[in-house]
Amino acid sequence: MPQLGADMTAGKLLAWRKKVGDPVKRGDIIADVETDKADIEVEVFSAGVIEKFLVQPGARVPVGTPLAILREEGETATPSVSPQVHAAPPPPATAPSPVGTMQRVAASETVRLHISPAAKKLAAEHGLDLSSIMGTGPGGRITLEDVQRTAQAKPAQPTPEGASDRQARMRQVIAAAMARSKREIPHYYLSTPIDMSRAMNWIAQANLKRPVEERFVYGVLLLKAVALALRETPELNSLWIGQKATPSADVHVGVAISLRGGGLVAPALHHTDRQSLDELMKQFRDLVQRARTGSLRSSELSDSTITVTSLGERGVETVFGVIYPPQVALVGFGKIVERPWSSEGQIVSRPVMTATLSADHRVSDGHRGGLFLAAVDRLLQEPDKL
Repeated sequence: MPQLGADMTAGKLLAWRKKVGDPVKRGDIIADVETDKADIEVEVFSAGVIEKFLVQPGARVPVGTPLAILREEGETATPSVSPQVHAAPPPPATAPSPVGTMQRVAASETVRLHISPAAKKLAAEHGLDLSSIMGTGPGGRITLEDVQRTAQAKPAQPTPEGASDRQARMRQVIAAAMARSKREIPHYYLSTPIDMSRAMNWIAQANLKRPVEERFVYGVLLLKAVALALRETPELNSLWIGQKATPSADVHVGVAISLRGGGLVAPALHHTDRQSLDELMKQFRDLVQRARTGSLRSSELSDSTITVTSLGERGVETVFGVIYPPQVALVGFGKIVERPWSSEGQIVSRPVMTATLSADHRVSDGHRGGLFLAAVDRLLQEPDKL
């Protein structure tokens, strides 16, 4: 059972995606696990053949508990493996339909490829017939929004306890992680205003040449600037393990995403510094969609090396975040506002955004943190080079 959060202690196995004897390769989805924050798709990190399942669907087990035995390439089969151990067969493959199309999924087709675990659970809590729900996700997948929309159209009924219980557990998990962070991590905080005129002008010009579905949002510039700035201050791209900070060779920026029903998750955009803006924009859209439809992967919740949060769309000008352990830094961005700005001896009006850094004083200090924010500012002044 993977640890998918700083204070995750156990998870519930929802279903196996494979069966005994199936070959798998690195990155394949093998199971779905329910945590207090989300339903997660668990990946395989080695190639081989599934030899035995050690945990059956429905079981809740502690983090670190072996879930299955994988016979890696070149290994011989274990004689004690029972051939009678089987999981439910995987659903038949279907041709994907264009994103945004509406499809009605028949009751006999309500398999895992067509509805996320979170959406299926919410539908059950509302007593909804899955055949009556129109799926708007990829391939006709029924999303949480689809279930919520259908539930709202039903006659008013008493609020199900299951949904509120899930939200309560999520808040408890977040509270535990944040309490641990403030208890164990000596935070220091820095902030700086950034002139966003060049970045916003570049975005506007670039989007004139792009179709609507491929246009940039300025947030992707912020993510790339943070990732590149970490190359200059690599100590901020570390994980506190045991009694010391361990620098990460890769930059995996976690993006704080608010969920429709409340709460948030911060999945990782892998190798953020190596991606082009087009690649980052595509991955960012996909990550947000999957976070809100309950189909994140386990590596996306466990690999973040730093987190970026933005409350600009909520009207917040400055946000000082709480570091999510075992990370050692968090970057915050507020909304862009028009402010007086001194430029070449004149006072002009410029779009200004406040960038903040919350950092672990055991790992870095204000001098290094200041260099990091200065690097973010400098990089945003040359958006065409990001």
